[in-house]
Amino acid sequence: MLKRQSFRFLLYAVLIFTLIYLVNLTAFIFRPVGMLIAAIAVPIVGAGLIFYVTNPLVNLLERYKIKRVYGIIIVFLLMIALGFFSVYFIIPPIQDQFIRLAETFPQIIEWFEELLAFWQNRQDYLPATVDETIQSFINNIDVYAEEFAGSLFSFVGSFVSFIVSFVMIPFFLFFMLKDGHKFIPFVTQFFSKPKADSLKTLLININDVLSSFIQGQLLVSLCVGILLLIGYWIVGLNYALIFAVFGLFMNLIPFVGPWLSAIPAVIIGFFQDPMIGVWTAVVMIVAQQIESSLISPNIMGKVLKLHPLTVITIILVAGAIFGFLGILFAVPAYAVAKTIIMHFYDIYTTHYRPAGEKNLF
Repeated sequence: MLKRQSFRFLLYAVLIFTLIYLVNLTAFIFRPVGMLIAAIAVPIVGAGLIFYVTNPLVNLLERYKIKRVYGIIIVFLLMIALGFFSVYFIIPPIQDQFIRLAETFPQIIEWFEELLAFWQNRQDYLPATVDETIQSFINNIDVYAEEFAGSLFSFVGSFVSFIVSFVMIPFFLFFMLKDGHKFIPFVTQFFSKPKADSLKTLLININDVLSSFIQGQLLVSLCVGILLLIGYWIVGLNYALIFAVFGLFMNLIPFVGPWLSAIPAVIIGFFQDPMIGVWTAVVMIVAQQIESSLISPNIMGKVLKLHPLTVITIILVAGAIFGFLGILFAVPAYAVAKTIIMHFYDIYTTHYRPAGEKNLF
């Protein structure tokens, strides 16, 4: 009976859910561990992201007979130079545009009030649910303002804690770049030769997936930001640099982020001129078509092998459960989990599956 594939699959499922149930019962044991991980998550994750961007450059310098420590120092100097360049040439125009955008907020609010008044004057033409939603928003705007103020104070406290952790990123990054290549040999030394080889293959595959995703996503986002900046300048959108930079960062969220970044740009475009709003939407659509058809396939390749519908589903679920951080890290976490599962499934099919048995799926 144990040799039947369906029974064995059911047994594995029962064992997994039993393990999850036991972990849930003993959650109080893992809570201190979770607090410890949360305390060091920011410097580790931040250093890890920069590590995957800078490590290829350090490896390149090492191939040119430059000692690894000196290569790391060169990379740090380049990052400092990039920081100074941003402070003196990129941030001032963004700050200037942001100030001018803030000065137009009263006019934008007045424009929205006119739209609301237009809708209210035509209540007979609007569905009852739409009118109720508008009235509810107007009646509860004070409550929303109080909630926003409370969230703002909470954000300030979290931001201060984040800054303290952010300061530790360079130290973590230095040792990651210096000793990162020693991690796999250190871990595999505790296992027998066959298991060590299997674990080494798994860790290399995980590293390749993370490297492909992080490097590819950053490069794709940079290309999209440049395309948006050029397009917004061509159509004459005000505050083009702000919305292009916003689109660059939002593009780090696959599929969903770029479209969310277009909303404020299109709104400002319609406020400026209806045709500019239309052309702003066209720019966004064209940039996304170029990104999805030309840039992403050539930069990221097919290493991740994730269907767009799968990505959207993962982002929605992760966002509902874990919020913004879930949206940001859902896709790489899923890619890593898929790599781990496929690795052990390959081991099962190669060494442990009975002869003649078909695949599970």
